[in-house]
Amino acid sequence: MNAPSLVLAQTGLSLKLNFRNRMAVIYGYLFPLIFLVAFWAFWRNDEVPLALHLGQLLTVTVLGGACFGLPTTLVSERERGVWRRYAITPAPVWVFVASLLAARYVLLLTAALLQMALGFAFGMPMPLHPAALLLAFSAAAFAFIGFGLVIAMLADTVPAVQALGQCIFLPMLMVGGVAVPLSSLPDWAQHLSAFFPGRYAVEAMQAAVTGNGLAGTGFAFAALLAIGVAGGLAAGRMFRWDGGERFRAQPGKWWLLLAVGMWVAVGAAAEWRGQVRTISAADSEAVPQVSDFGAPAVSMPPSWDAVTPADFAAIAFDRLPPDNGIVAPIAAADDRPDVMMADQIARIDEALDHWPPGMVADPVQRVRNWLAVLAVPDVLQMDPLERQLPHLIFARLRAMFGDPDLAKLLYWVAMHPQHGDVSAMHKLDTLGLPDISGPMVKPRSRVMLYAFKFLDRLRPDQDKKAPKATR
Repeated sequence: MNAPSLVLAQTGLSLKLNFRNRMAVIYGYLFPLIFLVAFWAFWRNDEVPLALHLGQLLTVTVLGGACFGLPTTLVSERERGVWRRYAITPAPVWVFVASLLAARYVLLLTAALLQMALGFAFGMPMPLHPAALLLAFSAAAFAFIGFGLVIAMLADTVPAVQALGQCIFLPMLMVGGVAVPLSSLPDWAQHLSAFFPGRYAVEAMQAAVTGNGLAGTGFAFAALLAIGVAGGLAAGRMFRWDGGERFRAQPGKWWLLLAVGMWVAVGAAAEWRGQVRTISAADSEAVPQVSDFGAPAVSMPPSWDAVTPADFAAIAFDRLPPDNGIVAPIAAADDRPDVMMADQIARIDEALDHWPPGMVADPVQRVRNWLAVLAVPDVLQMDPLERQLPHLIFARLRAMFGDPDLAKLLYWVAMHPQHGDVSAMHKLDTLGLPDISGPMVKPRSRVMLYAFKFLDRLRPDQDKKAPKATR
C-alpha cells in the first residue's frame, strides 16, 4: 500500500475511534453548538443574525479543538502506549502524524459546518465569499493545530493538557479579540490582541463572511501560516513516543521558544506595520440622531422641492463622523481601490443599471434606496467596500438629479431618517451584497449620515474638501 493510501486508511481509523469516544463527540460537536446558541442569544438584535460574529464563532471552534481536542487525544494515546507501538510498525512515522492531523482537520471542518447549518436556521445569510472562508478557516486550523501539537509535547498527562489549554483558551477569548469584540476592549487590550493568533483568525474569516474575501487579509493569512509552521516545527523537534518520557528531561525543549517567539514576532510586526487600529465601542455602536446635527432654521419646508439653501445653514456639518472613521466612511480621492475591489465595484455598477429599487418614481424614495446601497455595507463593516462605494453612488445621484435638486432631496431624506420604505435593503442580493433582516434603526441612521455627507459636498462654499481628520 502506498503512502497516500496509508494516510487515508489511518485517517479513517482515527475518525472511527473519535466517534466512538463519547466525550470527544461532546467536546467536538456539542460545545460548538452551545457557543453558537450563546452568540445568537447575545447578538440576536443584530441587523443580520450571527453574520457579524461568525468569524469569532468559528475561531472559538478551531481554538477549542486545537487546545483541548487534539492534545488530549495525542497525550492519552501516548500514555496508553499507542504511539510506541506505531514507532515499531513498517509504516513511516509521518503517516501516523499526518493521519492524526488530517482527522483533526476533518473534525473541525464538520463541526464548523454543523454550526453554520444551525446558524442558517436562525436566519444567518450565506457568507459572501464561501471559498475564501474555507481558505481562512483552513489557515486558522493550521495555526492552531500547530500550537495544539506544542501543547501535546509540553503536557505529560491529560490533566496537564486541560490546564495548559485553559491558559491559552481563556486569554484568547477575553483579550484576543475572539469572544469579546475588539471594540469592547480598552486600547491596551486591543494592542495586546495583536500578539494572539485568534485576532488574525477572526479577521480573515470575518472578511470572507461580510467583507471582501481575500482582499486586504494578506497580513492575517501570513501571520496564521507563520504561527502554524513555527508550532509544527517546534512540536516535531520535541516529539516523544513514550508516556514515560517527561518534558523536563527532553533535550529539545528549547524549541518551545520558536513557537512562542513567533507569536511575539507577529505582534511586533503588526505594531510596526500599523496593522493595529484601536476601535472605540462608542464609534462602532453609536446611532446618531438627526437632532445631533441641528434643526431647521424656522420650520420644515412642506415638501422636498420647497427646500432652499437657507435651510442648509442650520446643519452642523462639522459634527458628522470623519470620512476616515468607521461610521459612514468615504475613501479619500487619492485612495484608489485595488484590482479585486475595482472589479467588484464595476460589477455592482453594472447591476445598478437594472436594480428595480433604483428606478422607483418617487424621487425621495429613490434617493433613500440608492443610499441604502451604502448603509448596508457600512453596518456590516465591509471594509474597504464601504469606503469605496460612496464615490460611485454620489456620481450616479448627481447625474440622475443634478446638483440643485439632489441637494434638496438629500436634505429631505436626512431630516426624515425614520420615514420612507426600507424594503430596498432586502433586495441587495442582485448587487452581490447581503440583505439586512433585523432592526432598521442603525441602517436608517447610516442613510441619514450619507445624505448629510453628500449634501455637505454639494454646498456652494465647499471646494470638494479632503476628508476630515479623525477626532
